[in-house]
Amino acid sequence: MTTTASRGRRVASYTALAVGGAAGLAAMSATGLAAYFTRKVVTPLVVKPDDLEIFEVHDDRVVLSATPDTVVPGRYGLWLDGGEGHARIGPILSQDEESVTRALEQVDRGTLHPGPARFNQYYVAGDPTTAWGIRHEDVLVASEVGDLPTWLVPPAAHPGDHPAPDLDGIWAVLVHGRGATREECLRGVPVLHRLGLTTLVPSYRNDRDAPGDSVGRYHFGGTEWRDIESAVEWALEHGARGVVLMGWSMGGAIALQVVSRSRAAEHVQAVVLDAPVVDWGDVLDHTAKINRLPPPVGRIGRGMVRHRVLRRVVGLGEPVDLRTLNWVRRAEELATPILLLHSEDDDVVPIGPSRALAAARPELVTFAPWSTARHTKEWNVDPELWESVVCAFLRRILTV
Repeated sequence: MTTTASRGRRVASYTALAVGGAAGLAAMSATGLAAYFTRKVVTPLVVKPDDLEIFEVHDDRVVLSATPDTVVPGRYGLWLDGGEGHARIGPILSQDEESVTRALEQVDRGTLHPGPARFNQYYVAGDPTTAWGIRHEDVLVASEVGDLPTWLVPPAAHPGDHPAPDLDGIWAVLVHGRGATREECLRGVPVLHRLGLTTLVPSYRNDRDAPGDSVGRYHFGGTEWRDIESAVEWALEHGARGVVLMGWSMGGAIALQVVSRSRAAEHVQAVVLDAPVVDWGDVLDHTAKINRLPPPVGRIGRGMVRHRVLRRVVGLGEPVDLRTLNWVRRAEELATPILLLHSEDDDVVPIGPSRALAAARPELVTFAPWSTARHTKEWNVDPELWESVVCAFLRRILTV
């Protein structure tokens, strides 16, 4: 005969099983979501979708849909017809809730016409010669994954900006960010050219125009830095006596890996970082938040990328411990002078870790906070100020 006590024990057991099962399903769901989210972060996006509409085209202006990017002051670009065409746009002339009219400065290639297009912070497109009329040479830099297509830009024959003899033999190596191309670096070429620096702009593994690694995934700079090390060594083998590293976004994280891990680090005399990833954990937390993901998802994802087995679930070829990519925590290990430019209004990589790094090492880090600019668009909002800050820093560091 069933007693009340035994029925109670069975109910408690069933309840415990149900709760445990629900908890297990929740954990499985969070793990699956973390894997999906993290896999997207590390997977190169080959085809990027259009993100605005061109309403009207005139000889001197263009009317675009109002988006968070198109309503910000500055100089930008438009990709047309899936990237086959490109145009440069300038100041805002007028705007309302649905549209913004901007100056049309130049159509580089293709035909500008009403229809879908994609916003572009690069402003210019092509290579240094087609973008700026600055002569360059296409070279190949050998790396562990294969030959990396690279632009080599000699210094100006008659440099401006009052170059000093101390700059002879100084090369700059420019590093683009996650999901970008070498064109992202074109904004930095003119000021370096005028200063009298030779400039090297390499691709790195898994770029569209470069060899891939065995898995075709980003490793947060944890493997990519070896390709930039190869570029620095190539520069040293071809006459450089010192190197400046300049990196945007993840390119900044890569540059910091080079100065901390490379056998060529002693030759790096200065680092210029534009909207850099100083702490990957902070960036992933921010990305999860803006995508309305539960806080544990980011933590689970970080655990997966550093795990010897689970990193395969997100597609990584080798584990990456994101704690080692936190340069606020590792600030005391840095020894190379750094210029750090970052906007308060960065929508992708929050400025907080950059501020914290500058506060931790004020004698090493020159901090140049920006406003208004969205991610890696500091140059776009105020090109003259950006170039003057970079020029002043490099002259101060390199001509002592």
